[in-house]
Amino acid sequence: MRVNSNCIICAVFLCIYSCSFHVCVCARACVCVYVLILFWMLCVLQVSGMHIYTYGEMEAVNGTDARLKCTFQSSSPINVNSVVISWSFRPLVPGREESVFHFQQRAYPPLDGIFRKRVVWAGDIMGQDASIIIRQVKFTYNGTYICQVKNPPDVHGTVGEIKLRVVTTASFSDLIRLVLAVAGGITGVVVLLIIFVSCRRCRKRRQRQQQQQLEAGNEAAPRKERKDPTAW
Repeated sequence: MRVNSNCIICAVFLCIYSCSFHVCVCARACVCVYVLILFWMLCVLQVSGMHIYTYGEMEAVNGTDARLKCTFQSSSPINVNSVVISWSFRPLVPGREESVFHFQQRAYPPLDGIFRKRVVWAGDIMGQDASIIIRQVKFTYNGTYICQVKNPPDVHGTVGEIKLRVVTTASFSDLIRLVLAVAGGITGVVVLLIIFVSCRRCRKRRQRQQQQQLEAGNEAAPRKERKDPTAW
C-alpha cells in the first residue's frame, strides 16, 4: 500500500489549521482526528495494488516447450518504458531462488545458470501479459516459478506463482484433450469435403436441368417453311 505524500502534507496542514480555532481542547482533538481519518480514507483506500494472475499449477512433458502464462492488472496507466517484469525459480529441493527472466524496456534472458538460452519472451506489455516460454523443459525445472510485475508508481501488490511439474508422458486428461482436438479437426475437414462435393453435385444437376429445358424449348418452337427459290 502506498500513500501520496501530498495527501499527508494537506492532512497535517488542515489538522493544524483546525486546531487553531478558539475551542476547547477536546473539540480540537476530535476535529484533528476526524480530518486525519478523512484524508486517510481518501488518499490511501482509493489506491489498489498490482494484481497478478497465473494458472497456479501446470505440467509439461519432458523435452517440450512450456508457456508460463502470467497476466497483470494495474491501477496506474501502463507505461511501456517503466514496467518491470521479473521471473524467478524456486526448486523443489531447498535452495536459493534463481533468476529466470527480466524485462525492462526490452527482454533480458539469463546469461548463465540452468535457464541459459532456454527462456523466450512471449508477453505483451500493453496487453498486460507477462508470459514467457521455456524451451525443452527438463526434470530439473520442477519447482515454483514466481512472476512479479511493477508499474511505477504501482509497485506493491501480490505476486503470481506457477508450480511446474515435468512428466515423462502426458497425463490421461491431456491425452483425452489431444484426441478430442484431432478428432474435431478431422471431423471439420470431412464436413467441409461433404459440403464441397454436395455443392458441386447441385451445380451440375442445375446445369443439366437448364440444358434439358433449353433443348425442350428448341424442339417445341415451330419451324419456318423454306421457300423454293425456283418457284414463281
